[in-house]
Amino acid sequence: MKGEDIVAQVKELSEPILTQKGMELVDVEYKMEQGSWVLRLYIDKPGGVTVDDCSDVSTELGMLLDVKDIITHAYNLEVSSPGLDRPLTKEKDFLKYTGKKVRIKTKQPISGRRNFSAILDGFSEGKIFLFDSEGKKWEIPFDSVEKARLEYEL
Repeated sequence: MKGEDIVAQVKELSEPILTQKGMELVDVEYKMEQGSWVLRLYIDKPGGVTVDDCSDVSTELGMLLDVKDIITHAYNLEVSSPGLDRPLTKEKDFLKYTGKKVRIKTKQPISGRRNFSAILDGFSEGKIFLFDSEGKKWEIPFDSVEKARLEYEL
């Protein structure tokens, strides 16, 4: 099974568990790190998640993944909070974090660029609006985003 298929199935399996616990799935990663496969879930809830929340979800989801056997080789399951540089994966994330600094990588170049570090100026009709430190405004179609994260500033 391909990595993106595993991610899709893990999302489908984890959503009911998280909803029942009043949490949301922020992102799922499945990749090779230092010679081992890692399945990493980022979860959140109002007020933030605790270590116990992560442990509970890891235990419950781990048992379900073992029963469903969608990953047939050894892997490490990690469940954590999204952190300060949380991924932005849903349209509602871009609305929630308007006014914050973000880092976006696009699938294809936009005006010769794929990487943007700018202030999130809004989201509307499938488009992300940014302005950079020089005051230049950017409009990025949501469907063209490969990866987006909040950019933590000290």
